[in-house]
Amino acid sequence: MNPVRRALLIVGGCAVLGVGVAMILLADLGSDGFSTLVNGFRLGTGLSFFLSNVIVSAGFLLLAASRRVLPGIGTLVQITVVGGVASLVLEAFQAPDGLGTRLILLALSLPVIAVGITLYLGAKLGAGPIEAAGLAFDPPIPFRWSYNTVQALSALTGWLLGATIGVATVVVIIVLGPLVDLVARLLRMDIRQRDPRDRSEVSG
Repeated sequence: MNPVRRALLIVGGCAVLGVGVAMILLADLGSDGFSTLVNGFRLGTGLSFFLSNVIVSAGFLLLAASRRVLPGIGTLVQITVVGGVASLVLEAFQAPDGLGTRLILLALSLPVIAVGITLYLGAKLGAGPIEAAGLAFDPPIPFRWSYNTVQALSALTGWLLGATIGVATVVVIIVLGPLVDLVARLLRMDIRQRDPRDRSEVSG
């Protein structure tokens, strides 16, 4: 793939993902499984949110690496750009008051997040922590289901550690994996990060 196209995909995709993350946070109806796990880890250990995020992210990346999905420059770009863009959007806008508006914002955030994930993974420069964990099990489990499973287990663990969950948590668990798969097929992008020669070995 052309290096310029790769750069545009990774930066543009992460920027779009950052907007989507900010939208779901502004909806204020719960967070995704990864954020729930980080918050639960924070509550359970007494560590700061930043340090908890680093530890949980490292755990997911190590899990992925054990199945030959290795971090790359895209991993660092995902973490920095998504966080930076989300922070800018959150500073620029206030959360809506009405429940109906918040539900609409949640609904709109999901395709935005799905497009962002698809674009940045399509660059094949490495995945963020929870996407890497989902991709680590594709094969044998298709990403649309492995990603949802990782989100669900993360949310459950975070909840058991004391974090709260909401309607957005449930919606992300059910919808986001298949939605990313649909967008990837529509855009004709292969989002898997592992070398194709490794897939049969890992699945076997």
